[in-house]
Amino acid sequence: MSGQPTREIADASAAKTISVYPSEIEGIKPRLLVEEGAKVLRGTALLYDKQHPEFKFCSPVAGTVKRVILGARRSLQEITIEVAGRDRAESFKKYSGVDALLSAKRTDLLTLLQNSGLLLLIRQRPFGKMADASVLPKSIFVNAMANAPYRADPSVVVQGREAEFQAGLNALTRLTDGDVHLCTDGNGVDVHPAISGAKNVRSSAFSGPHPSGNTSTHIHRLDPIAPGDAVWTISAVNLIQIGELLLNGKVPATKYVVAGGPGLNKSSARYYKVRIGTPISEFLGGALGEDTRLVSGDVYCGTPIAPDSGVRYFDTGVCVLAEDRDRRFMGWLAPGVNLFSTHRVFLSRWFNADKSWDLTTSKRGSDRAMVLTGIYDKYVPLNIMVDYLVRACLANDTEEAVKLGILETAPEDFALCSIVCPSKTDYSAIIQRGLDSIEKEGL
Repeated sequence: MSGQPTREIADASAAKTISVYPSEIEGIKPRLLVEEGAKVLRGTALLYDKQHPEFKFCSPVAGTVKRVILGARRSLQEITIEVAGRDRAESFKKYSGVDALLSAKRTDLLTLLQNSGLLLLIRQRPFGKMADASVLPKSIFVNAMANAPYRADPSVVVQGREAEFQAGLNALTRLTDGDVHLCTDGNGVDVHPAISGAKNVRSSAFSGPHPSGNTSTHIHRLDPIAPGDAVWTISAVNLIQIGELLLNGKVPATKYVVAGGPGLNKSSARYYKVRIGTPISEFLGGALGEDTRLVSGDVYCGTPIAPDSGVRYFDTGVCVLAEDRDRRFMGWLAPGVNLFSTHRVFLSRWFNADKSWDLTTSKRGSDRAMVLTGIYDKYVPLNIMVDYLVRACLANDTEEAVKLGILETAPEDFALCSIVCPSKTDYSAIIQRGLDSIEKEGL
């Protein structure tokens, strides 16, 4: 896809207001701790989880709570904070150095991560929810790959923060009695020495096209999940945030996001240093086209957002696509020299296979009945029969879905299936519903 970002980093951390979204934290029942007009510091708890009061969601800035927006049934949707001129922060426990974390107590680390809210950056498989502090994972996977468009490249983000990255890895070794797997890119790209030479972990390089960079691929090859197992995962970019907290004793003030895509001005496709919750329009603004769609996260499994929305807590990228509502003469009957296709229905499949494409929001056709074709298995590098697994999820046959390996997967693993599907089926959504049903019913 065109719109590849450069490795240049621009400072866009001077936001006047920021917005955080408690609704993006799955599985918690939030209880608000602040009200409009309240003064907060960076690291002040904004809410806690009523089911697990030890987990708190903290403010990423110092300032004044400007708005608290509630949704349906008074669900907490958004908190807007006006940034103060002086950036003052709450103090948390900090460690004297990188090596000190190798002897840290597991309970102390988990308490710190819960009190600061950074535990939400660690995900737990199966189901891909926030890690449960009461569970001892059999292993932890750190994803240091970025071969999906456009995920932030850890080798860019780690520059100048090498100690924080190693500190995060050392801390993870204390959270499991198994291995910490660091999965790196083996496709011949430049990998930062802090990643390629990381200590106290098991490093494995994965090569090949996407989805070789998906965490499910790594788990499947190195430490498969069986019913009853728990595995924790985190991206290398987010691990740096945790390392910064451990060494400085303060909630990180900024993060790095990458912006790219065909709908973005070419000169603005790069990395940005921002505050969490900074409105995207503040640093992209005039770089957006007249009729575009913004996706928070990568283009495969991201969330559509408005330009005035803030940078999400989890996501490390923003993809911009042009809206496409045109209807083309003859549709798929045309030669299609300049139309993207993964099937051999257009001439472009023979003559322009290596071209960078200005992809848009168009699905190139309407929804239709799903047909069992068997074409999807080569896009999911797991020992899974995609057609039968999807059919089990559609039939709500959770027992069959578990037998077919759904617990090893995440919705992102099926994104390519949706792209190549002639029926325009959203496979990621089907898998997510299947996982939700299994979690609700219990294994």
